[in-house]
Amino acid sequence: MARYLDIHPENPQQRLIDQVVEQLRDDALIAYPTDSGYALGCALGNRDGRDRILKIRELDDKHHFTLMCRDFAQLGQFVHVNNTAFRAIKAATPGPYTFILPATGEVPRRLMHPKKRTVGVRIPTSPLVGSLLDALGEPLLTSTLILPGEDEPRTQGWEIKEELDHVVDVVIEAGEVSAQPTTVIDWSGDTPEVIRVGAGDPSRFE
Repeated sequence: MARYLDIHPENPQQRLIDQVVEQLRDDALIAYPTDSGYALGCALGNRDGRDRILKIRELDDKHHFTLMCRDFAQLGQFVHVNNTAFRAIKAATPGPYTFILPATGEVPRRLMHPKKRTVGVRIPTSPLVGSLLDALGEPLLTSTLILPGEDEPRTQGWEIKEELDHVVDVVIEAGEVSAQPTTVIDWSGDTPEVIRVGAGDPSRFE
């Protein structure tokens, strides 16, 4: 059964954040609230975590995973950003955007897109997620919690606890969150391409 932790969304209790990080370092898979719906997350070194996420969401190996990053400096360690992209992405973050960019050698190959060698990155506005990333000291491997047959991310922790109790290890409750997923921008080429329109205004990248 999954542990169920009620954490304050604006002033997260450090004791509970530390408990989640301890679980993540012990290869746990967590369901956690972001500023754009719930997400599934695990530590980068968790070899089974990626496969568990694919299984829960019924996705294939071509799925673009996202690294949830604390800040722009951390993001820059894991993806290559050209000068034009640098300015535009820096201006849009933190915020409800996911950017697909060429991965650096810091990203394990199993987490990259198998053909394109790209990975998604994002910097959230959520104080809870920020505290989690601060304590963890590295990005979280993440995928939006959209279950098979659905087209919106989950927004209620207690519902996730009921449905995914035996397939995730920790569920974080933090009140209801927005159901709008991030806007996804593919900047793996020379110009940005809007892949999914979500909470972030896509016009700045069109």
